[in-house]
Amino acid sequence: MEWLNYHHLVYFWVVARAGSVTRASAELRLAPQTVSTQVHRLEEALGEKLFVRQGRGLILTEMGRVVFRYAEEICALGRELTNTVEGRPTGRLQRLRVGVADVLPKRVAYRLIEPALKLKERFRVICREDRPDRLLAELAIQDLDVVLSDAPISPTVRVSAFNHLLGECTTSFWGKPKMAANWDGAFPRCLDGAPFLLPAEGSSLRQGLDEWFRSQGIRPDVVGEFDDFASLRVFGEAGAGFFATAAILDKEMRRESELRRVGTSDAVRMRFYAISVERKLRHPAVSAICESARHKLFA
Repeated sequence: MEWLNYHHLVYFWVVARAGSVTRASAELRLAPQTVSTQVHRLEEALGEKLFVRQGRGLILTEMGRVVFRYAEEICALGRELTNTVEGRPTGRLQRLRVGVADVLPKRVAYRLIEPALKLKERFRVICREDRPDRLLAELAIQDLDVVLSDAPISPTVRVSAFNHLLGECTTSFWGKPKMAANWDGAFPRCLDGAPFLLPAEGSSLRQGLDEWFRSQGIRPDVVGEFDDFASLRVFGEAGAGFFATAAILDKEMRRESELRRVGTSDAVRMRFYAISVERKLRHPAVSAICESARHKLFA
């Protein structure tokens, strides 16, 4: 059996964090050639290239990112061992690495993740927000435990993963009271010709809104399109236009903003998914998220 040289792994870990051999050697107080040699020996032992050069620095390869994740856990365990021997509290928490699609309302993301924070077994939640395709790429190499999205994984995406439907809800439409007064009338006709803020093309909500507007014969004046829902809401609260969001947020919207709800549509429904590499969920925090969403949040 071949044993891993943990000195090589530590040098690799420091280089990966520092982004270059020069900075890592300064941190380790070793010659750059020594550090570089140790990293090369780790690559030889694993039979994989872990870094590629970019400008004057180094970036991790896909396999390098996998090895770095293990190196972080191994180094953390080493620190915990030292603390335990010396009688200091370790404070170690298990990790829940969640990818949050940028189109997802942040309040919805929090309410989905919240049950994981209330488990008896404590978890450190690490959230990464990005485009769904990028998050799925991280999920594929197990840099994430789960991805929360408003759409299931597309059949065209070459990632072996499973969709877990968490629930669905109707859509509410909001705007500043003064703007709502200027565009008065019965909903949804009041939106015809009115300034409107839309999520970016390709998102599930955008597709639903486009189809609904066409079916109702409504042509809003689209003044903005946003990849990120948080930015869209800021513009909406500033009075730039009406916008739509999940009806499960109605209480928070009334409590936290000066916006007025102008109507709700049952025809435009928002669905939420947990996407994982497992058909049967094993991570206790991910299971808690799914169970709470299905039986409480969207019950």
